[in-house]
Amino acid sequence: MSITEKRHTDPERAQSRRRQVLDAAALCFSRSGFHGASMAEISKAAGMSAGHIYNYFDGKDAIIAAFVEEEVERVALLLRDLEQKDDPLQAIVDESDNSVDEHMAPDFWRLKLEIFAEASRNPKVAAVMVNADLRMRTQFRAIVKAGRERHGLAADDATIDGRLEATIALFQGLALRALHHPELDKAALKRAYRVGLGALLLS
Repeated sequence: MSITEKRHTDPERAQSRRRQVLDAAALCFSRSGFHGASMAEISKAAGMSAGHIYNYFDGKDAIIAAFVEEEVERVALLLRDLEQKDDPLQAIVDESDNSVDEHMAPDFWRLKLEIFAEASRNPKVAAVMVNADLRMRTQFRAIVKAGRERHGLAADDATIDGRLEATIALFQGLALRALHHPELDKAALKRAYRVGLGALLLS
């Protein structure tokens, strides 16, 4: 079987069971780390046998792949909503205070950092992450390109790609700042964050 989760004959029941396993795995990974959390620990947290879990997932790599796919779906929904805004790029800047709060919340980043760490040493997980990033980045790139064209700003490939990567890095870096400097001045950060996003997207 591949890294993806196994098929099941009853989709509704399988979805419920998968959710049960994923919730348990999220708890265990956040508490014990990817390698510290055993399938036995996950099965105990899920209230089912390890053998039962293997009916839905091949192992921990497949569980991580499911988490990554959920993140792709979450971001895709946010980007579709963003596309409906009168001015998507300005909306990103205007809503950046909420973005800072969300990305710096431990419940938001704790599991993500575990997945990033595993991707750094596990080629299968890294491939899943690269594919997910490509899909999310492609959708976001189209929004940035259309927005800059609408504002009459440079929208050549080099400009778009550079601004896009820097913008994504701003979002992804918030988790590390929250981890490394939990007492930072968040109000000051938000003010500077708006300046940075405005410069990247609207200049």
